[in-house]
Amino acid sequence: MDIRQVSPEDHWTQFEQSWTALLSYRYLGKLTPVLDVGVEQETMPLRWDMRNSSGGIMAAPLCIAAPEPYWRDDECIPAPVVMSYEILDSARDVRQVDVLRDVIRLGRTMGFSRSLIVDSAHHERVIAVSSGTGVSLGAVPEDYREVENPPIPVVDSPDMPPLWRAFGATLGDDGRWRLPVLAPELSSPHAALHLGPINILLEKAANDETTRQAGTDALQIESWTVMMVRPGVVGPFRAEAEVITARSARIPTRLTLHDEGNGDRVIATAVAVYRRP
Repeated sequence: MDIRQVSPEDHWTQFEQSWTALLSYRYLGKLTPVLDVGVEQETMPLRWDMRNSSGGIMAAPLCIAAPEPYWRDDECIPAPVVMSYEILDSARDVRQVDVLRDVIRLGRTMGFSRSLIVDSAHHERVIAVSSGTGVSLGAVPEDYREVENPPIPVVDSPDMPPLWRAFGATLGDDGRWRLPVLAPELSSPHAALHLGPINILLEKAANDETTRQAGTDALQIESWTVMMVRPGVVGPFRAEAEVITARSARIPTRLTLHDEGNGDRVIATAVAVYRRP
């Protein structure tokens, strides 16, 4: 249910149901101050399923660790527009990251923020820098109550399923990766495909096509930018990837995400840049 369609008296009850059903943060172990009970530091572990074939960090987990802009659900009904990440460190030996926030401006309709994503054990070690902008879809009632939203227990090991599988993505006969019809575990409180599965699906499509074109999977993503064009509200959702050139040391790949159940409308685009070893 779209949280904008419930009464102010029921708003926070509906939010709690949506927040605890959503996989993005609970499955990856992301903790969010103010929204989650007892959380003071914005933080997230780095597990096997968040890494590429050579152990380097992937982009989608960083998008979930530090969603941009930092406009919390107790302040408005937020929706991202642009999320941008520059990855400086492959973080092969890093087990946990913290997010150091710089909220630039939260206006009436637009919000802007930037962040440093750092090694939890050594904040001087910067893994990535991020920035983004978003919109407010509406005001929220006062008197927010923090939600009991503990991470989903998972065993971190080389045998754990990849993120795309955990989020239900499948490869079609046409060679395209898809997410299923929208369900609560993939949905934001305003009943649209959440930024978590969007980034996970797009990166899976990017990894596969870039690997195919480059002839190797020994690639490290260095830059990742996503533009949210319009909400994905039906599904299935299809990702398409296009490698611009695989001849250089840095390989750019463009991505497009479609809502097949809603006139095949484009709902997001992205650009990934990979580095050869």
